[in-house]
Amino acid sequence: MIKRGIMKKKVLNYKLITRRAFLLAYDIIAVCCSNFLALLLRYEFQMDEIPGYFRDAVWAHLPVSILLTLLLFYFFRLYHSLWAYAGVSEMQNIIVACFASAALQGVTLLVFDRDVPKSYYFFNAFLLVGATMMSRFAYRFAREKRRRMHNKKNGISVMIVGAGDAGNTIIKEINSSYFSTMRIRTIIDDDPQKQGRFIQGIKVAGGRDTIVENAALFGIDEIIIAIPSAGRRTIREIVEIAGQTNCKLRTLPGMYQLVNGEVDVSKLRDVDVEDLLGRDPIKVDLDSILGYVKDKTVLVTGGGGSIGSELCRQIASHQPGRLIILDIYENNAYEIQQELLLKYPKLDMIVLIASVRNTNRINKIFEVYHPDIVYHAAAHKHVPLMETSPDEAIKNNVFGTWKTAQAAAMNNVKKFVMISTDKAVNPTNVMGASKRICEMIIQTFNKYYETEFVAVRFGNVLGSNGSVIPLFRKQIEAGGPVTVTHPDIIRYFMTIPEAVSLVLQAGAYAKGGEIFILDMGEPVRILDLAKNLIRLSGYKIDDDIRIEFTGLRPGEKLYEELLMDEEGMRETENRLIHIGRPIEFDERKFFVQLKTLKDAVEAERDDVRELIKEIVPTYMPQNGRQI
Repeated sequence: MIKRGIMKKKVLNYKLITRRAFLLAYDIIAVCCSNFLALLLRYEFQMDEIPGYFRDAVWAHLPVSILLTLLLFYFFRLYHSLWAYAGVSEMQNIIVACFASAALQGVTLLVFDRDVPKSYYFFNAFLLVGATMMSRFAYRFAREKRRRMHNKKNGISVMIVGAGDAGNTIIKEINSSYFSTMRIRTIIDDDPQKQGRFIQGIKVAGGRDTIVENAALFGIDEIIIAIPSAGRRTIREIVEIAGQTNCKLRTLPGMYQLVNGEVDVSKLRDVDVEDLLGRDPIKVDLDSILGYVKDKTVLVTGGGGSIGSELCRQIASHQPGRLIILDIYENNAYEIQQELLLKYPKLDMIVLIASVRNTNRINKIFEVYHPDIVYHAAAHKHVPLMETSPDEAIKNNVFGTWKTAQAAAMNNVKKFVMISTDKAVNPTNVMGASKRICEMIIQTFNKYYETEFVAVRFGNVLGSNGSVIPLFRKQIEAGGPVTVTHPDIIRYFMTIPEAVSLVLQAGAYAKGGEIFILDMGEPVRILDLAKNLIRLSGYKIDDDIRIEFTGLRPGEKLYEELLMDEEGMRETENRLIHIGRPIEFDERKFFVQLKTLKDAVEAERDDVRELIKEIVPTYMPQNGRQI
């Protein structure tokens, strides 16, 4: 093995020596040619008109010129660079080295009192630059030609959207890589001053309104959106246009990639459905507001779920004294436990398996661990399933919240933040109605205990358990159809990290008794999401993947609301977080109704919906089978 390694090293050195010897020989010839061609240029290539003493001076000085040039070329590392990847820096070195050589040749000619025409110096410098450039960049040119021919035969035709720095960098990397299978055919940019011009030999064909036309004209397979500074609204508009082409879509993650100099092909990602929300991501300065969790014991119920686990992630990053994760489902709890152990090995973390419906277990946990802050995310949330099992929704959501809030109050918890939903507003389903009752419990408890009880209400979160997006993806992977309940159904959407960061900020604002309402932006049509997701997956609607309307599911309504008619709205420091004015109700009657409801669900009675409506007058139940 050692002998083979030595032999290989010798071969590599031999190749290197051969290449350098070739460059040395070429440079000697180049110096000779540039010296005599400079004289010929001065006399317009009329050899007979060149005075003999000029020829003699150049000839006599030739050894000095060669030696000076080779030394300068060595000093400027013209024998050390990898010319296959030569760029601006190498070009600058060549120009400086050649002009320095011409200047030193002029000085030494004067020292040796050898007379030449004054224009000789300039001609010599420019000719030497040209000859040296030719030798150094010839290999790169040949390599580039081979690569272009290779990609022309089997490459993916690509359109770049964005003729800025990011687009230029992506084009450069694709064009310089021999292993790339992409071939840039055209560029799109909305700037009229760039349209019709060329970037690295590729024409900027027009604005975004020409995407479909140019995709067909150039036979485009893939469209790369290279505008890291663009907002979500701009990206959505481009994606909607590009979606008509049936091309694969990819984009750069964000502006920070450009700032950090990380723009390259490896950073490209498929356009995600989150890009289609039509708004920029919500950014919250958690460092300035999460000081209140530092060194505190924080309990997250439902900590293994989609919202609960993200709460745990963001809390864990802000140095809590202890993080307690509680969940009934051990697999989810285990996953978030292992993730946080790996990322925060010094985190004091307790993972407990428990049901919020178990009074003794919940009371024991609070008595042992004495949490300072509780985020109550444990709940049954799936609307159609809760319609067929309403008793379970009430047992888990309503009385699980009651028992957890009671334990918090009895153990002097400072803050109790309950995760609510927009479905609690004028509910048409048991899940939403159960959450409205939870809000009423929270507001009532806040009046009688020292604990600051608040609720945070928001809409759908992308990618959460039960979300429509994962369902659409699975249906597309299976070849369709993609099922949409109604062509006009709309929903408010937010990403899980966005929703959780706002929940945490609302917790910082909490004084007790508030219902915080998150601004979810503009509502999105589910049908539009389905269509765009089909296009993003590279399929044609109806031709490849069919959309099927199945009718509204039990308890489902066409649109969600975030505020009831009776509730007012006041602002907080964050314009995305509002506070609804508490609705007054008869608390004594409320507790009597809760006792009746509790007895009914434990006895599995058939009149549960009627009892819910007595508590939540805005609840409009739909006919549904309950088991």
